[in-house]
Amino acid sequence: MSRSAKPTVVLVHGAFADASSYAQVIPRLLARGLDVVAPAVPNRSLIGDAAYIASIVRQIPGPVVLVGHSYGGAVITVAGTEDNVQALVYLAGYALEKGESLGELQGRFPDSDLAAALVYTPFPIEGSAETGTDVSVRPDEFPAIFAADVDPRLAEVLAVSQRPLAAQAFADAAPAAAWKTKPSWGLVASSDHTINPDVERYGYQRAGMTTVEVDSSHLVMLSHPQRVVELIEEAVRATSA
Repeated sequence: MSRSAKPTVVLVHGAFADASSYAQVIPRLLARGLDVVAPAVPNRSLIGDAAYIASIVRQIPGPVVLVGHSYGGAVITVAGTEDNVQALVYLAGYALEKGESLGELQGRFPDSDLAAALVYTPFPIEGSAETGTDVSVRPDEFPAIFAADVDPRLAEVLAVSQRPLAAQAFADAAPAAAWKTKPSWGLVASSDHTINPDVERYGYQRAGMTTVEVDSSHLVMLSHPQRVVELIEEAVRATSA
């Protein structure tokens, strides 16, 4: 595979959101002539979600720059081991070590405001008498915690259209850490109230990433889309020159 081939940018959303969280980023990437895929992450388990994203990546001809926001960072940490992944970009995300879970990484740092605003709801598991647990954010607290610098009307829509994350995703240990072998970039949202920004900094520094900080809420793709696009472009240029 030629390094000069134009990569496809795969945008992986996080918890409590869907691919529409990239709505301001996608048009900018397309305008730059980049191919973009923004899949719907099942948000059921880290292992299963990573396998699903990896299956999408494998079907893309040519190189891929894999971008993950929030929980999506944990997903690309595992799925990024696919052969055609050329680079990883983390946006206010979790950069797990091999064998580490989200719960373990977060547990090393003080809780963000998110912890006290979570709602736990049972859901049926097909073929099982047991139920799973969906985790979401109280809608009335969602705008301040998740999207403080996003248009309030949009934040209200996002609050009532959340894509919950199954609790299993917090417990799964990452079976691989793609940043060990793939060049990686990380964006810290320094005004993040969803993930403690020190969790982001720690993961990025441990991985030796090229890191930038933006004074942003957790939804940096909606509040600072141009800065996000610039970071993705940096990864594209560095791995396709």
